[in-house]
Amino acid sequence: QVLLVESGGGLVQAGTSLTLFCGISGSTFSNHVAGWFRRAPGKGLEFIASSSQTGDGAKYADSAKGRFTISRDNVKDTVFLHLNNLKPEETGTYYCAARRDYCCMSIDASDYDYWGRGSQVTVSS
Repeated sequence: QVLLVESGGGLVQAGTSLTLFCGISGSTFSNHVAGWFRRAPGKGLEFIASSSQTGDGAKYADSAKGRFTISRDNVKDTVFLHLNNLKPEETGTYYCAARRDYCCMSIDASDYDYWGRGSQVTVSS
């Protein structure tokens, strides 16, 4: 089975930065497209960013572009999400997701096959 585990969340002040980490077991990230999604309080799941299997391609939500960066280290089987200049409304649970290697980058959560349990990020004003 494929398992994903997020880490790196916490309480931060608005305008500061944070890096989230996602590890995988049961497979390798090189076989999967990776994605990050956020569930804010009282809201649905929102796409943030995705990374191609090799890390040479990325897709971002408009709100994330220019401030957030997704990257990966396939040797260490780790995917990262760097959150820069955070805003209070970006408080929420951040989820790492993986899509099997026969798939492509996608903004649709239903296209992803495996999910972590989330890491909480709280941005104070």
